[in-house]
Amino acid sequence: MDNSEKIILDLYCCAGGCSDGYRRAGFKPYGIDIKKQPHYPFPFLQIDAIEALDGLIQGDSLIFSNFDTLSLIDISAIHASPPCQFGSMATQQWRSAGREYKNYIPDTRDRLIKSGLPYVIENVVGEPYLKNPLKLNASYFHIRIRRTRYFETSFPMNLVLLPKEEPSHSKMGRPVTENSIITPVGHFSGCAIAKKRMGIDWKIDQGELAQAIPPVYTEFIGKHLLKAIADIEKGKE
Repeated sequence: MDNSEKIILDLYCCAGGCSDGYRRAGFKPYGIDIKKQPHYPFPFLQIDAIEALDGLIQGDSLIFSNFDTLSLIDISAIHASPPCQFGSMATQQWRSAGREYKNYIPDTRDRLIKSGLPYVIENVVGEPYLKNPLKLNASYFHIRIRRTRYFETSFPMNLVLLPKEEPSHSKMGRPVTENSIITPVGHFSGCAIAKKRMGIDWKIDQGELAQAIPPVYTEFIGKHLLKAIADIEKGKE
């Protein structure tokens, strides 16, 4: 393995939207998810994310689909997108009916801190679940969809002044045109258009797209992360 490569571990990776953004920023991504991810475009390992982190912290190695073996010393940074059902608007009716969803953020953060590596935690909910999160939306990147996400980072990030999002036109069953603002959630209309706008150029199905983040979000984060890693390495000299 090229020692000059900056490897990022993408936990709860799903179909790889975040991973591809980090690739564009200059990282080599490896994905981990408890579910099979047949459309994930990078080396992948099916395992529980917390279990994987515990193993790495204890000195174990992980073997990925391309047979690369990674230990903690091989990894430059970690990204995590824990399940969001505990606070998502999409599950509000189920939570109101008494269904409970676990918040995986605290356990994930605890392991990330113990790893000693720079990290990013992404979710659909901001404070109080994430600490001083950076908020990004598609309008900031001139993408005609609605997709707000929050990013807790272990390294400094400047506040981003976001433009106001336009109203969505992609209600279920309504035809979508090239000028429509799409909200890619659930059984949304305009899947092909949304995929193109989000910059996802690999095979992905509608359900995966509904969960995906435009890679430009983590490309933006990743460039700041690379600088943080360079500063850490310089401080060790």
